[in-house]
Amino acid sequence: MKRILIYAGLLVLVVVVAGATVIGSAFLGRQAIPDGFEINGIRIVRDGFVSVAVVPMGEGEVALVDAGNDPSGEAVRAELSRRGLMPEAVKAVLITHGHRDHISGVAAFPNAAVMALAAEVPLAEGRAGARGPVTRFFPARPTGVKVTLPLQDGDGAMLGETMVRVFAVPGHTGGSAAYLVNGVLFLGDSADATSEGELRGAPWAFSDDAAQNRRSLVRLHQRLVEEALTVQAIAFAHSGVLVNGLVPLAAFAARNP
Repeated sequence: MKRILIYAGLLVLVVVVAGATVIGSAFLGRQAIPDGFEINGIRIVRDGFVSVAVVPMGEGEVALVDAGNDPSGEAVRAELSRRGLMPEAVKAVLITHGHRDHISGVAAFPNAAVMALAAEVPLAEGRAGARGPVTRFFPARPTGVKVTLPLQDGDGAMLGETMVRVFAVPGHTGGSAAYLVNGVLFLGDSADATSEGELRGAPWAFSDDAAQNRRSLVRLHQRLVEEALTVQAIAFAHSGVLVNGLVPLAAFAARNP
């Protein structure tokens, strides 16, 4: 019996160490989220370990890129208050992907149109589960989110006075999206900024298909260059903002031919 207990304890230790290694590989080496960072009228708000972008739409109206992990939306509400706005001022939420740490705050802004790529709608609404090595163990269940405006790759949408370009970047999830708004490219969890200022792909442990993620980022770079679209900065959901244009994405593409 004593030997069995020892083996059981060793097994638990191995599982804990393995889990810590997986989590560490995903989160270590990232730039910190720059709470309050502003560029071209867009402000980054930190909500714990994830960020939300507040995007001006016009007088007294804003859109959000993702809605954060806090169902109360407290961090975003504080930012709205700083601007002299109420939660009703949020007229749109652009979802980069349907993992719960990016959509939990949607309910705090009931006046907002909720937008996501059509391929991501089942995950965002909880009718389908993620397929990553870790995320597949979280069963599908209703999220309470209702996507009111499904988007397609290549769409251009006007949010008040602000134009948004939509790009499909599948890999982290099947319907992950990137949004280009006011010269800022939002990649959600499809990439991260490292502490050295480089762009790296989505963490494999939490991604449906890491190889597809890499291909999507390379193709996104090609499309942005082909269309001569202006990118001044690249923003990420769990890390810093890179402000040297397309250089980090170009370097990533060069490393992943």
